[in-house]
Amino acid sequence: MEILADENMLSMVIRNLVSNAIKFTNKNGEITIDVKDTGEATLFEISDSGIGIPKDVAGKLFHLSTNSSRLGTANEKGTGLGLVLCQEFITEHHGKIWVESEEGHGSSFFFTIPLN
Repeated sequence: MEILADENMLSMVIRNLVSNAIKFTNKNGEITIDVKDTGEATLFEISDSGIGIPKDVAGKLFHLSTNSSRLGTANEKGTGLGLVLCQEFITEHHGKIWVESEEGHGSSFFFTIPLN
């Protein structure tokens, strides 16, 4: 599958989402990466079996004005800037980024890169 995107930006988005999945998944958890062609865009999904995100926090993850940073499963600290940068990079490509999560049951981060 080929897409037209800035390689460095796309790599940073994937690295950040995978890094977050690792940070918030307990030892022996599962992380998956899936890529699909929807006909209009390339859809990326990075999912984990981690601790999940409370609904009130999930709605704030992509906003710089609110600090939604949390400690990871091994007490790793974050700045809360990574997801904001991911959103900026995906928006620059005219794509969309979002999260679906249930606290205690893992998270799935999705983003699209349009095909044209």
